[in-house]
Amino acid sequence: MYIKSNKGGPPPYPPGPRGLPLVGNLPFLDPELHTYFATLARRHGPIFKLWLGNKLGIVISSSALARQVLKDQDTTFANRDVPIAGLVGTYGGRDIVSNPYGPEWRMLRKVCALKMLNNTTLDSVYDLRRRQLRETVGYMYNRVGSPLNIGEQMFLTILNVITNMLWGGTVQGNERSSLGAEFRQVVSEMTGLLGTPNLSDFYPGLARFDLQGIEKKMNGLARKFDKIFDVIIDQRLKIDGEGGNKTGDKDFLQFLLQLKEEGDSKTPLTMIHVKALLMDMVVGGSETSSNSIEFAMVEVMNKPEILRKAQQELEEVVGKDKIVEESHIHKLPYLYAVMKEVLRLHPALPLLVPHCPSETCTVGGFTIPKGARVFVNVWEVHRDPSVWGKCSGIQSGEVLEWQMGLQWK
Repeated sequence: MYIKSNKGGPPPYPPGPRGLPLVGNLPFLDPELHTYFATLARRHGPIFKLWLGNKLGIVISSSALARQVLKDQDTTFANRDVPIAGLVGTYGGRDIVSNPYGPEWRMLRKVCALKMLNNTTLDSVYDLRRRQLRETVGYMYNRVGSPLNIGEQMFLTILNVITNMLWGGTVQGNERSSLGAEFRQVVSEMTGLLGTPNLSDFYPGLARFDLQGIEKKMNGLARKFDKIFDVIIDQRLKIDGEGGNKTGDKDFLQFLLQLKEEGDSKTPLTMIHVKALLMDMVVGGSETSSNSIEFAMVEVMNKPEILRKAQQELEEVVGKDKIVEESHIHKLPYLYAVMKEVLRLHPALPLLVPHCPSETCTVGGFTIPKGARVFVNVWEVHRDPSVWGKCSGIQSGEVLEWQMGLQWK
């Protein structure tokens, strides 16, 4: 039940736990924010507020309210509340995630959705993905019987797939490899800094002091990536100037550089935009994807009956001695259901990237002020018993069969 108004005046702010002077609710936050917020939602309702220093935080924990934020009022909530570390790591917020809603953001979205990530372009880099995945399968096959760090190997595999698609190169070396491990370390440090609470974000007046040194650390990591991008772009321009890629494969960087030359004069795609988009895909696509795969392996290994059904489906559809191809996916409904269930249980970003309303608005009968930090707790939404019933995890094959009945429409 939502409060509609306050005696004819503007609706009140959402309810929430009491905080302390100056610091608000900061001292009480748990490192696992999504589970902590879920606990507070059971006490205060599907929408509640928190004072994070000088910043007002609003937490959404139901699918109905999430729809109001992400669909019904999507333009109002299109902007993101980007931490200082995120702005530093994306060339001052020039990427598609951090960019405020407007002509530049629409141009970047058009580049990503319509030009770079359409089916035609993705099909053109299929061989690059296939080649890397086959190398990984071969590597794992040769280590049967030996310990294998699944998380690390999946990270390197995803990173190599992404770099293959972006600029036709891989991160390789000794034991898959010293350079790959260094690359992984930089990405992990960057994602770690993005998730570290920063006083500068909670008290903007302190930002110029960088008391925790987060901005300085992120600057150092961003410079490392920038140097890598400069080398890769220079090599690509040199190759293109000498007659192009001899393999015939066309990677994303070629598309971006071509779009840069053909860009709209009103809102041009600049080299900073190119680098920022590369940063988005390398940092945003590597660790999140590898974590999801690792969660899938853990869930399936803990449920032998589900593992057997998935293996049986693969043997019947693909064949015991053959490798799964992307074209098989629509023929593997059980495995597809497993993938969907894993993403339900373990969303890559449990709280998404916080949104920031561009104007004061109303959600669920409560006032959300302009500039608030709005968290959508998809981790809790995915566990809402009114939507998912008795499903609370990969309990048995029945859960997956029930989900498959939804046909994932």
